[in-house]
Amino acid sequence: MTYRAGWIHYTNVAPILDSLVLPNNVTAVTGVPTEMNAALLEGRVDIANISAVEFIRHADKLEALPDFSVAVLGPVYSVNLFHTVPLPNLRRVALTRQSAMSVALLEVLLAARGLSPTLERAEGEAENLLASGYDGVLRIGDSALREWYRVVGPLTPETTMTTLPHTARGITVTDLAEEWFRLTGHTFVFAVWAYRKDAPPPAALVQAMREARREGIGHLADVARRHAAGLGLPERVVQHYLWNFRYHLEAPDRLGLHEFAAQAVPGHAPLRFGPRPGVRVESG
Repeated sequence: MTYRAGWIHYTNVAPILDSLVLPNNVTAVTGVPTEMNAALLEGRVDIANISAVEFIRHADKLEALPDFSVAVLGPVYSVNLFHTVPLPNLRRVALTRQSAMSVALLEVLLAARGLSPTLERAEGEAENLLASGYDGVLRIGDSALREWYRVVGPLTPETTMTTLPHTARGITVTDLAEEWFRLTGHTFVFAVWAYRKDAPPPAALVQAMREARREGIGHLADVARRHAAGLGLPERVVQHYLWNFRYHLEAPDRLGLHEFAAQAVPGHAPLRFGPRPGVRVESG
């Protein structure tokens, strides 16, 4: 029987997916996060690197690989709120349909500040939407990374990504992962590699993913070089961006995931990870 994978192939998972060679009995399709979330939950794929919030919301149906994640400790650069007024003055915020995760994170962060602007679905580049009347625009993924750099760049020999301004040309870019770290002190997990409980991945696929990750992390400069031209960004920017990510779902990442689960989905079912070789891990 063919095993079906659904990959969200943004640049942030290039160190895992670029060099992944699928076993003979595995096929793969790609899509944006909301598409792959739906495909997994509807049974059209068996495994996907889905939004962590969808894993949490459907913990009664899903398990996650115990050692794969897309997480950061601090800024992520590609999940951004672009805004033209201070956060307490936000009135209308445009939300992307591409990501349930970023919307859930924004809602948690707004609630922590006691803010309740109107949230509306609207697609388009941040600067265009801001010019159309929104005072905040949520953008994710590769496009958000490009738009962040367009606003706050360019890098010079004297600057680094961490010293670039947050505000330029009347636009402020608030990095949601950085805001989460300021709020909680925790890592933020954007995605896990989840599968339906009745369709665990074949061992050959998991092993191939681990080998691909090892290859990608060991050659991040090469991965960045391959993707920089397509993104229209300097290699230096893309390499720093990839260095930021945590791909192994380690203990600090799980702490951050559980903290987010408690805030975003109170009363969720226990989160299940595994199995590790010889071990089944369950936590609530």
